Amino acid sequence: MSRRQRVLVTGASRPAGIGAAVAAALAERGAAVAVHARADTRAAEAVAGRLPGEGHVAVTGDLTDADTVARVVAEAVEGLGGVDVLVSNSGIYREHPVTSTSYVEWQAMWRRHLDVNLVAAANAAWCVVDHLLHRPEGPAGGRIIMIGSRGAYRGEPRVPAYGASKAGLHALAQSLAVALGPHRIAVAALAVGFTRTDLTADLLDDPSAAEAVLAQHPLGRVADPAEIASAVAWFASPAAEFATGAVLHLNGGSYLH
Repeated sequence: MSRRQRVLVTGASRPAGIGAAVAAALAERGAAVAVHARADTRAAEAVAGRLPGEGHVAVTGDLTDADTVARVVAEAVEGLGGVDVLVSNSGIYREHPVTSTSYVEWQAMWRRHLDVNLVAAANAAWCVVDHLLHRPEGPAGGRIIMIGSRGAYRGEPRVPAYGASKAGLHALAQSLAVALGPHRIAVAALAVGFTRTDLTADLLDDPSAAEAVLAQHPLGRVADPAEIASAVAWFASPAAEFATGAVLHLNGGSYLH
C-alpha cells in the first residue's frame, strides 16, 4: 500500500480562496495537509478542521522572513511526519500604476511583491527540497507546484510588480524542474486567470466592473477555486511526473499564449 501523501499549502487560510480549495482537493484524495497562514492561526486551524480525513495541521508565519520560512516548513514536516508536496500559493496584488505612484511607494511595492510572490516561494522550495533530499525514504515522488498568473504574459499595467513577480515564479519553477529532475522531484506552475475568491467577490458583484472582466472570457465566466485546485491535484499525483517543467495556462481562454 502506498504511503499517504503529505502536503504543505502556503496562503491557504482564506475559506473562499484558492489555497483552501487546494487543501480540500488534496485532502479529499487522501492527503494529510499543512494549512499555512501568514498570521491568522485561527483561520488556518478552521480551514484544517474542515478538511476530510485526519492528521491535518495549521502552520503560521510571515514567509517574507527567511528564518520563518525554515520554521514553517520544519513545523509542517514535524506535524505531518514529512512533506512530499509543496504548493506555493501565497501572494499579494496591490495596485501601483507607474503614472500615479510616488517613487517611494513604487520602490516599496516592488520590494513587497517580489518578497511575497517570488522570494518567499524560492525559499520555501529550498527548504522543502532540502527535506526531500535528506529524508530516509529519498526524494522520489516529490512535487513542487507554483500558483502563478496569466498576468505574467498579458501584462499588469496597474500592478506591474505582480506581473513581473509571477513571470519570475514561472521561470523559477522551470529552473527547478531541470535541476531536480535527476532527483525525481517534479516541479510545475499554473498561470491562473481571474478566479472568484473572497478577494475578488466585491469586484465581480459590481455589475459594471464584472462586465469588463467577463468580456475577457470566451466562456462568459471566471474560474472557481475548485477548478484551480483540481489541476493542482493532478500535478501532485504520480501520473504528472512527466509534466515537470510545465506552465499550465488555466484562464478560460482569456489569454492565449
